[in-house]
Order: sequence, then C-alpha cells, then structure tokens
Amino acid sequence: MCPSSLMLLQVFFLMVPEGVRPQPSSSPSGASSTSSDLGPGVQGGTLEYSSEGTGTPRAVPGISAVGPTVVTPSTPENRTMDLFPALPICICDLTPGTCDINCCCDRDCYLIHPRTVFSFCLPGSVRSSSWACVDNSLIFRSNSPFPSRVFVDLNGIRQFCVHVNNSKLNYFQELQKVNASNFQALATEFGGKSFTSTFQTESPPPFYRAGDPILTYFSEWSLVSLLKQPAGLGAGGLCTENNPASFLESKSITCTRFFKNPAKSCTLDPALNAASYYNFTVLKVPGDMTDLQNMKLQVPVTPVSQAGSPLLAGNACQNVVSQVTYEIETNGTFGIQKVSVSFGQANLTVEPGASLQQHFIIRFRASQSTAASLPAPRSGNPGYIVGKPLLALTGDVSQSMTLLQSQGDGTCSVRRHEVQFGVNAMSGCKLRLEKMGCSHLQQEMYQTLHGGPRPEHVAVFGNADPAQKGQWARILRRNCSVSAIHCASCCVLPVSLEIQVLWAYIGLQSNPQAHISGARFLYQCQSVKDSKVTEMSLTTIVTFVDITQKPEPPRGQPRIDWKLPFDFFFPFKVAFSKGVHSHKGSVCPILILCFLLLRVLSLETK
Repeated sequence: MCPSSLMLLQVFFLMVPEGVRPQPSSSPSGASSTSSDLGPGVQGGTLEYSSEGTGTPRAVPGISAVGPTVVTPSTPENRTMDLFPALPICICDLTPGTCDINCCCDRDCYLIHPRTVFSFCLPGSVRSSSWACVDNSLIFRSNSPFPSRVFVDLNGIRQFCVHVNNSKLNYFQELQKVNASNFQALATEFGGKSFTSTFQTESPPPFYRAGDPILTYFSEWSLVSLLKQPAGLGAGGLCTENNPASFLESKSITCTRFFKNPAKSCTLDPALNAASYYNFTVLKVPGDMTDLQNMKLQVPVTPVSQAGSPLLAGNACQNVVSQVTYEIETNGTFGIQKVSVSFGQANLTVEPGASLQQHFIIRFRASQSTAASLPAPRSGNPGYIVGKPLLALTGDVSQSMTLLQSQGDGTCSVRRHEVQFGVNAMSGCKLRLEKMGCSHLQQEMYQTLHGGPRPEHVAVFGNADPAQKGQWARILRRNCSVSAIHCASCCVLPVSLEIQVLWAYIGLQSNPQAHISGARFLYQCQSVKDSKVTEMSLTTIVTFVDITQKPEPPRGQPRIDWKLPFDFFFPFKVAFSKGVHSHKGSVCPILILCFLLLRVLSLETK
C-alpha cells in the first residue's frame, strides 16, 4: 500500500463518527482490566490480539484466559505505569492508616498491582477511559499511537477498538459560582420538591371525606388537633392515644390501662377524667384554618349527662371513666352538625399494678333521622355475610348474639364479644360467686352465659325484621341432666354454653345466599356444695356447620351419534374371508384398528 493510502486510512480512522463510540469504561490507561473492563461496552464477547500494529503484545496482569491482550505501540509517549494513578482525590479512602477493600487508589494498601488482590476497583478509584471502535474489516493497519484491541461481540463481528488517552471523563465541569443573586434561580432549575415549602401551602379540603381525621380546636391554647379514639396495642391491648377517629366510620374499641401508682393517676391522669373528653370543639368542616375563631365553624361537644370527676376515697378511686360514647350527626358535605358524648364510670381499686379496661365507641348518623327511627344494621341483604353479627331475638328486641368476655384480671366483664356469622369462637372468664341460694346462683350463671335474658329466636336471614315472626327460627336447647348427679346437698350450676348453628346456601349457584336452618343451645353443668366454692370458670363456644346440599348437575351437552357407512366393514369381511394364512401381514393392523375404533366409541358414549 502506498504512503497516500496509509494516510487516508489513518484519516478515516480518526474521523470515526461519534455514534460508534461506546460509553466510557472504568479501566485506567495503561493499567490492567477486570472482567467488566475487557471491552468497550459490549459483554459476552472475546478479545484477541491485534493482527496488525507496530507494537508488541504485552501481558496484562489480572486478566483471565479469555480476556483481552493490549497491544501497545512502541512510541516515546509510553512510560512506566505509575503505582498509584494520578488522581486528584481518592474518594474511597475512608479509613486513615488502613487499606480500604477494593479501593485501588488507597496508598495504605501498598499494592503494586491492586487488581491482582482486589476482585474489582471501586468507582472513582481509577481513571476513567474511553474507547473508539469500528468494524475490524475496515482496518488494514493501525497507525494510532494509542493501545488497540480487537473485540468479538455476541454477533461474531470483530470490532477494532482504540483506547483514547486523556479521557474527558476524568475532569469535572467548571464549578458554578453561587451568590445571593443567583441562589434561588439555581435551586429552582436543578432542585426538586422540598419536604417543607415556605412558598406554597395546600389548602384544606372544603368538606370531610369518608376516612378523613376529624379536626378539633382547643380555644384555651389556640391549638388544632384531632379527635382521638384510643385503640388497643399489642397482645395485651394496651391503650394508645395516637389513633385518630375517622369520619363516617363507626367503631367500637376496647383497651386496657395499667397503673404503677393508681393513687397519683386517679386525679392527674386525663384518661380517667370525663372532662378531658369534651373540653374542646369540633370543626364542622376543615374549611379555612385562618378563621378558627369563627364560632359558625365550631361544634361544641355536649355531654348527655353530668359525669363526676375522679375522687380518691380510701382504697378506691371513684368516678373513673370506663366507657366513652360519641354520637356524631352529619349532613353530607355540610359537615358535622352535632356532637354528644356519654360516659360509663366505675371504681378503681388503688393497689400497685391495678388495671382498668376502657371502651370507646363512635357512632355516626345522618342529622335528618332520629335514633328511634334508625333500624338495626343488617348482617346481610338477604343472606348472611361472613363476619357480620349473628342476629337473635329476645321478646320483640333484635340484638346481636354474644359470648363471654374477660377483663384484665380474668374475671367476667359486662361487655361481650359479638358472635360473627361463620366464625367459630370460644371465650371464657371467671365468675366470683356470692353467698346466695342455689336457684339464685343458677339464674345468675345462666344470665352470665347468655349476657342477659336467654335469646329465643335467631334470624334466618341477615335482614330479618323483628316484626315478622316468620323470618326467625326458634332456638332449641338441651339442659343438663340433673338425675345423673348423685348428690343430695349439691347445687347443679351451668358452667359452659355451646351455641350450634346449622346454615346452608340457597338460591342461584351464581349468587348463593347464606341462611340459618337452625340453632341449639347445649349446656354443661357442674355440681358444687353450698358455700364451698367462691369462683367458677365459665366458657362459651359457638360453632357453625355448613349443611349445604348442592343440586344435581344440569343435563350434559348433546351426545354425538356416530353413523358409519353401510359398507364400512366390507374390507374387514374380505380380509377374513380369504383366510388368515394368505393375509398374515394385514390381520394385526386390522385388529388394532378395530380395537381403537371401539375404544373411541365407548369414550363418546360415557
């Protein structure tokens, strides 16, 4: 090739368009490469010796057998590799006097070739490098003063790549000068959203939405807060105050409080004082928070009855709050119209480690309706929904069937667990017996097991009307067998109640409705001698049994009636009529064909 051609070839190589240049790798100039630096941005290929060039191949430490080999031209520019590449800073040298792992620029490592010890070099610990590649078939001879490599990519195409010295990736952009005049402009141009913005504040919504927290206002301190509904935390159900009440979400929550010093907490703990539950106003709508003094936006919390303040009398703290019930009237987007609160109070024994169980209820109702006109909530419409209360009828009053519930010390509580349809459950507690006659003890324990008068009927469907007796099924019961107990001076007391409910799905299979077919009370009793027992353990159980009988499947699809031609078996008759010996090779296939045909016909007729 003449000198002019060589010059053109070199010009062609130097004029490679920018589009063929790959992303710069992290391999330093004149240093060894790891597997991630073996090629100019393409993985999975093979690097080979450059077939042409004026230099001699030089082994590069730290490269595997399938790795590349750098061909360095013998030019005056080549110098001995610096043990510590010239970097302005070593960003990964974080431990003074100690070698940081994979930090190839850490002088505390004292390594001539860091890549022989480290599996890789951390970004920023070596100089970045750039590569320029063209198809190897376009290159006859390389006159470039830079190291070159031939790379075979995944498609088998050989790429001739040249390592460009003094990559622009090793330099930062010019630092911008920041002063008071351009600070805000730079922050706006390059910054994002801030956690706190002093320029814009979101305006509150014009009305409450379902699930929104309810805002309260303490005029004494000019403080906006949230209406709280304490909730149980953890397995012990400890009361936590950080649970906000949600708009239009009626809830009933029970939790327990423990006191290290009940005598001190009696008068100082606001959770025990009824006044702390209505010494604020409720904001009718979120509205304009700048006009909080406007009484038209505030709704006072009105106590239904006067509740006394806690009073320490001897060994008891009297008038402590055991139940708080909020009744909130709403009117759509016009917000909250009225808030009332009622309390239940009890006495707390002043002793170390005393506990108190509190019940918090929030009910929402529309302001157009009255409490007397509100029907009881449905448990389904019409069929029961799993998890909804099981409805029972006592006299003419519809209520939820309940189970025993214990207090913090294990004794029976006046509150009860609701029986949820389809959910098997068991609960128990300890009942302290007073000295009274056997008949009075039996009556008290029956009422404790039932939670009051014994329910007489159970709702067949979840939307049963108490006025329609046909929508209720009578509850069967089986009492204890007194004759089986041979003790003249013993008192037979019921200690266990099992509620058995039989239910089934009826209606369309595409939309089945659960209804109750029947219910039964089963009692277990225990005989005790008068004045010998002061405490009894009671248990209540509810079990649901599905007795659904699915109907017969509908008639199947029309069956295929196979009709064969009248002369279908003619070939078989001919074959057999000529004798088996003359057609030894055709008898077996015919028999196999007949067997397969009969098999297909039998499958179709099943």
